[in-house]
Order: sequence, then structure tokens, then C-alpha cells
Amino acid sequence: MSAPVNAVKDWFRNLFTAVRTVLEGMLVTLRVFGSTYDQKRRTFTEHFEYPELPAPVAARYRGFHRYDLTTCIACDQCSKACPVDCIYIGKERVSGGKGFQVTGFTIDYSKCMFCALCVEPCPVDCIFMGSTLDLSCYSRDGTIVDFARLPVDVAWGRATINPTAVAASKVIVEPVHGGPNQ
Repeated sequence: MSAPVNAVKDWFRNLFTAVRTVLEGMLVTLRVFGSTYDQKRRTFTEHFEYPELPAPVAARYRGFHRYDLTTCIACDQCSKACPVDCIYIGKERVSGGKGFQVTGFTIDYSKCMFCALCVEPCPVDCIFMGSTLDLSCYSRDGTIVDFARLPVDVAWGRATINPTAVAASKVIVEPVHGGPNQ
């Protein structure tokens, strides 16, 4: 007779322990919420005027890449180092000379994880991480950026890389500039 009574007591003890631990966890959550809540806190767009002005980023922020086609030697080291295979390099052998001419340097940002592993192996430092934090678009086609088709000031980082520049670069048939061997 005492075995079923002990089982019922254990069940109620376990139930009480479970409810108590959940309430303790919720109490911690409410305590942290209460200590960080600020009624005067503004939204992100009120604080930074985001679409009109770029939001400040840290000095070592790994944003969308910057790429200098004029110094690239098409060695494929960046695409070999990429762990998710999101870098595609199109190249042609230079006629009457040695080396390659870059015809396309495409990064698929739907795959890219912004790890910066592509920056380190580049022997001529033609690719590096930029400070652009947003490249919003309405289709997956907008996440594929061909830096060889972008204007020099956008690809090299003098102007911001934005969805409008990327969309305009998809209309151009020939690359804007050819690289060091042209």
C-alpha cells in the first residue's frame, strides 16, 4: 500500500520542482527585462536615419566585399579558400601575353557567410571585406553580384554597393573594365 503513496508523492514533488524551476527562469527573464527597459529608447531608424545615411559600423566589420579588378590576376585562391563555394571567377587566357584576363568575378551572397577566408590567400590584395551592411533585394537574383560588371567606384568601394547599382550592372553586356592585362 505504501508503494503507490510514495509514487504519488514523488509525482507531486517532481511537478512542484518543474513548476518552481520554470518560474525561477521567468523571474530571471523579467528581472533582466526590467533592468534594460528604457521608455525613451528610440528605434534603429530614428537613431541612425538608416536608409538616408549609412549606419556606423565597427572598424573590423565584415560587410559586403570590395574587389579591385585592375589588380586581380585570376589565381582562383579566393574561390578555393571559400568554404561554401560562393565565389565564381570567369577568366580567359590573354592572347599575345601571359596570364589571364578576368571576365567575371561573381559572389553569391545567398550562400556567403562573411567569414573573410577569401581575403587572406589573395596574393595581390584585390579582395577585402567592406563596410556595407545591407544589400536588400526582392529576389534571389539580386543576391548574386558580378563585381566585373559594376562600375569601378562601386566595386572598389568609393561609393556604396547598393541594390540599384547591382540591378544596373546586370543590364550591361560587356564588363566595365578589363583588368591589368588589357
